[in-house]
Amino acid sequence: MSKFSQFMKANKIEKKNACYAVTKSLCDKDGNPLNWEFQHITSKENETLRDECIIEVPITGKPHQYRQKLQSGKYIQKMIVASIVVPNLFDEELQDSYGVKKPEDLLMAMVDDPGEYNELAVFVQQFQGFDLSFEEKVNEAKN
Repeated sequence: MSKFSQFMKANKIEKKNACYAVTKSLCDKDGNPLNWEFQHITSKENETLRDECIIEVPITGKPHQYRQKLQSGKYIQKMIVASIVVPNLFDEELQDSYGVKKPEDLLMAMVDDPGEYNELAVFVQQFQGFDLSFEEKVNEAKN
């Protein structure tokens, strides 16, 4: 038996999906908000999402020098989209019903209340294992 047997993949706990009622504006026939289903993303998927949201910003007073900046709103939006299983934000029929062509645009059309969107962002970040929201960490780092 390997000295690392406890670390083998067979011993890893499977992360379960979760349901959350994202918006009060999409309800069932009884008026109850619809539950959306969310899945966990991997660390590798998360890094890919972050990399897609990094831009180079010129440093003031230093020609030809740049620093990296994370577009936090775009990153959180991509994390939310990657987490959602139901509804399928990539479904063309669903996109067409809202007059959009991208999953991120569909998300924003479906959750068009800023307060609900903010609560969704907090839920997804906590669901993905972030104790503090990314924006809270940014603000914490600034102070």
